[in-house]
Amino acid sequence: MDAGREVTEHPDAGEVVWGDDAGVTCRRWNWRQGRRTRLLDDTTAALFIVDALAPLDDEGLARVADRLEERLALLGRRVVVTRRTLAAPPAPTRGG
Repeated sequence: MDAGREVTEHPDAGEVVWGDDAGVTCRRWNWRQGRRTRLLDDTTAALFIVDALAPLDDEGLARVADRLEERLALLGRRVVVTRRTLAAPPAPTRGG
């Protein structure tokens, strides 16, 4: 979408994208905002990806995810949240 109008963009050669048979939903590591992937009042399933980039650490990311869960729970008793955390490997130590 650009200024409220749907536009078609094409990934650059070799560009990493996330997509499915219907199209690309992420390019240049940014999620695209489009009609096909928007949330509506009758949406029954959604996936939220929350990334931690410096200076946000794993604890800060967990607080963000906790807050998102709290807000989603306000939508009703039928809301089910499944959470998976992928952490970066520990940084190598010097001399080890």
